[in-house]
Amino acid sequence: MKYWLDIADYDLGTARAMFSSKRYLYVVFMCQQATEKIIKALYVNNLKEEPPRSHNLAFLFKKIKIRPPDGALNFFNILSAHYIQNRYPDYKNRLSSLLTIYISHQRNETLLI
Repeated sequence: MKYWLDIADYDLGTARAMFSSKRYLYVVFMCQQATEKIIKALYVNNLKEEPPRSHNLAFLFKKIKIRPPDGALNFFNILSAHYIQNRYPDYKNRLSSLLTIYISHQRNETLLI
């Protein structure tokens, strides 16, 4: 379990570095990777076996038989979709533009609060 959590922590650090450099496409990618590893740590802890080789977060979470918080499976599906799209160059430019707009919008919303 510690192995998965250590790598998840490293991935989150990478996501923070990518966020600071405004490389938002990779922020999402690394957040997906960190989330996957945290779920795999839960899998190992609860089932006492190695997790399946899958990047599908909702699938992995369902396997550990813990009721997810409201909206979690939808969020996992969104992160998984970004992970898949990240693997194909056609989507990178379009997704990067959308993420830049989204992050900018989120910052503006936060400033208003």
